[in-house]
Amino acid sequence: MAQKPSIPKGTRDFSPMEMAKRNYIFDTIKQVYQLYGFQQIETPAMETLGTLMGKYGEEGDKLLFKVLNSGDFLSKVTPEELNGRNSLHLAAKLCEKGLRYDLTVPFARYVVMHREELQLPFKRYQMQPVWRADRPQKGRYREFWQFDGDIVGSDSLLNEVELMQIVDTVFSRFGVRVQIKINNRKILSGIAEVIGAAEKIVDITVAIDKLDKIGLDNVNQELREDGLSEEQIEKLQPIITLEGTNDEKLNTIAEVLNSSETGLKGVEEIRYILDMLKTSGLKNEIQLDLTLARGLNYYTGAIFEVKALDVPMGSILGGGRYDNLTGIFGMPGISGVGISFGIDRIFDVLNALEAYPKDAVNGTQLLFINFGEKETAYCLPAVAKAREAGIRTEIFPDAAKMKKQMSYANAKLIPFVALAGENEINEGKYTLKNMSTGDQQLVTAEELINIVSK
Repeated sequence: MAQKPSIPKGTRDFSPMEMAKRNYIFDTIKQVYQLYGFQQIETPAMETLGTLMGKYGEEGDKLLFKVLNSGDFLSKVTPEELNGRNSLHLAAKLCEKGLRYDLTVPFARYVVMHREELQLPFKRYQMQPVWRADRPQKGRYREFWQFDGDIVGSDSLLNEVELMQIVDTVFSRFGVRVQIKINNRKILSGIAEVIGAAEKIVDITVAIDKLDKIGLDNVNQELREDGLSEEQIEKLQPIITLEGTNDEKLNTIAEVLNSSETGLKGVEEIRYILDMLKTSGLKNEIQLDLTLARGLNYYTGAIFEVKALDVPMGSILGGGRYDNLTGIFGMPGISGVGISFGIDRIFDVLNALEAYPKDAVNGTQLLFINFGEKETAYCLPAVAKAREAGIRTEIFPDAAKMKKQMSYANAKLIPFVALAGENEINEGKYTLKNMSTGDQQLVTAEELINIVSK
């Protein structure tokens, strides 16, 4: 017996039902982005290793999927080099390309390459798969999709306001209650400055970003291990555990940071964003969270994270302001702000809440039963009219037993079945069955279309 085929670990097949749900997610987000004037781009699955290497740190470089050169890829490698078994050196000789690790670095490359064609500010959205040579585990895949939106070439904080409105609109359309968390890296830098640990800003932000996951005691222990003194850790406590309204938190933190120009600039930026959002009628709560740090160190201003309120789940969206996206490719000074929707987690949230509209997940709306050539010839004009009316319509291809055809309709959750035998043909009508209620009625083609359309 032939061996059953398989797929690489960390990758997935998606069934028709799963694709219907994922397309609903993609289409909803796309429609909202387009409402705000964003334009879609795509970049190649492969980038040159010169584009990718060195952009994600040493650990990220190890997780890049590298693509062997075409043809005789060993031609430039000496026997000594092969025997040396230096994998990084050999990869540089054998591979010139790699699968993209995220959408951000390819976007930076795109902006630099197409700068003369772009009208700034440039508002882009992009939804494509990315690949990481990670160890597969539950919720972590080697191939997964990202859905990013960015505005580059503008320092205006209205861009941050607009992105928060997009987030609010998307999750309102999904029918999912969320909490939008916001902070500012300048505030975090100011905190590190006033406690006398400016050089420890990365360690501090990495540690306090774990507060929800590991708790205050473990965060403090991590700060000790990072070299902070007990006095510095003590000064951090009221900031980490700060409570109250957004305005109360801002007023308190402004007093704490009164000696830090950077920190006060962050307070000013957050206050502007929150004040503007007060007038925009957000349906979801936005909360200033001073423990929000985000892991990526290229954020320089506002940072965002979104969590679902009714399903236990990690972050389902993240993002922030970065001042030098294109500097890695020799074009400094282009500021931007962006967000990334966590498609797989949103998929799980909508499944848990059963929040998919029936229209989004139901494929075929109407199935015509096949009794034979004569009956099929009679039904085909009605099939064509139904499709012209926008009804997703099938006719069963074979004159199989009625039970098999009805089982097909049930398996595909088709809500209506139409059939025409000798009696229906004589009357110029069709029997239409509602598969949910079992009700049947004799109708004309026009009546059939009206009923199914409703």
